[in-house]
Amino acid sequence: MGIESHSKIAWWRTEFGKSELQAVIKAFEAENISQGEVTQELEQRLSVLLNVPHVIAVSNGSAALAMALMALGVSAGDEVIVPNRTWIATAHAVHILGAKVVLVDVEDTRPIIDVSKIESVISKKTKVIVPVHLNGRSADIAALNEVAKRNGLSVVEDAAQALCSRNQDAYLGTQSDIGCFSLSVTKLISTGQGGFLVTKRDDLAVKLRAMRTHGTENVTEPGRWELPGFNFRITDLQSSIGVTQLSTLSKRIKKVVDIYETYLTGLEECSGIEPIPISAGQGEIPIYNEFLCDRRNELIDRLEQYGISTRPFLPSISRARYLWDDIYEFPNSIKYEEFGITLPSGPGQSLSNIRMVVERINQHFRQ
Repeated sequence: MGIESHSKIAWWRTEFGKSELQAVIKAFEAENISQGEVTQELEQRLSVLLNVPHVIAVSNGSAALAMALMALGVSAGDEVIVPNRTWIATAHAVHILGAKVVLVDVEDTRPIIDVSKIESVISKKTKVIVPVHLNGRSADIAALNEVAKRNGLSVVEDAAQALCSRNQDAYLGTQSDIGCFSLSVTKLISTGQGGFLVTKRDDLAVKLRAMRTHGTENVTEPGRWELPGFNFRITDLQSSIGVTQLSTLSKRIKKVVDIYETYLTGLEECSGIEPIPISAGQGEIPIYNEFLCDRRNELIDRLEQYGISTRPFLPSISRARYLWDDIYEFPNSIKYEEFGITLPSGPGQSLSNIRMVVERINQHFRQ
């Protein structure tokens, strides 16, 4: 069965519908254009969902990372440990503050930071460790927090891709000093652009709320300037979409898990491609469907001929020479960079399209 030219399958598809549109119109009609009551509602709902006392909604996940490091006092001359496999924003948040990015390779079987390699790169200048829960996979937070405690360091969890993913202890992003989340378009729920931070520490929550609004709690009537900040605010228009999408969160989670399981079952006997493990049965949520493929570029080209878009894994952070000029080898990172592929994903995908992708992949490797 062929794929007609008008029925292309995107690598990512989410869902925006009439409910989101009505929510935006309602916020607009109430003149809630900037940050206001709807944003507070979004923060309250996320606080209950993740069981954390403090949620600070911001303009995007990249801003959340920079704010977290600022709140922990990272500045020029400091060092921050980051995994070599992550979206570039994790490293850029360090770089724009004048601190040095110190890279650590990821695990062999999963592209998350190898905690056993962290202590060897800690120096007197190290201030923060930033584990990244890529695609809902849990870094070994218990062990990492022990390393941090032993060395007097803070921990910021980059949970941009891990909303509602959890390990045996709690939700990812809620188990260290600060957690950072993204609400961009390629996430489980999306406000177009947006993000938020979570913390259990009252002192950090006060700092983060002030930093979000130019360093003061109330920018319209500032009693005094408390600390350096910027305009990191999200708007109520965006927050209204987030509130609406939270009401369908369980449905979205079920959909991405169903898609993941459809791939696993359909490609189980395919010798040319293998899944990168995710512990979905233990609470990790696979929002992206990631595989390793020796003939990756060939597969990408073949699927594109059928109107199926995929995404090769992005370059490792060590490729950004303006961030990293030390001579270290990252064999596990390079493996994922060279052979990693993301197949069509997202809560807006139809299972019939996913089965079509599976059919085409099996067909390709049988030839």
